[in-house]
Amino acid sequence: MPSTTPSAAQPFVLQAELPSAAAFKALYDTTGWGPVAREAGFYQAALAGSWRSRSAYLEGHLVGLARVISDGHLHAFITEMIVHPEHQGQGIGSALLRALLQDCLAAGVTDIQLFCAKGKSPFYVQHGFISRPDDAPGMQYRPAG
Repeated sequence: MPSTTPSAAQPFVLQAELPSAAAFKALYDTTGWGPVAREAGFYQAALAGSWRSRSAYLEGHLVGLARVISDGHLHAFITEMIVHPEHQGQGIGSALLRALLQDCLAAGVTDIQLFCAKGKSPFYVQHGFISRPDDAPGMQYRPAG
């Protein structure tokens, strides 16, 4: 899939190719979601499980990444939506999410789910997501201790 080219309105470039594990780790480390001590190889294995992804680059540096795991037919789960904190609010997250939603819908996948970080639900609502009702099915595993 071709990359988008930068423009005055969109100074970043979107690519369908996965980023390097080192670049993903550096971006992931800005989130505070996991231990910074993880090696790049850990992230390489995670990237290998991606069904679709989009990477956003600004002046050659990875500033955003969104990826999906899916069976390609029934279900898709957006596993990461990361935009470097210094580049949030510039349309990068919206462009990443729109591209992944287009991929899913083009494959006929309409059950698209995600977990969102605290305080980020308004962003996803803007893009057509709704919160699951409290009495809806679904649970998340949380190991003891």
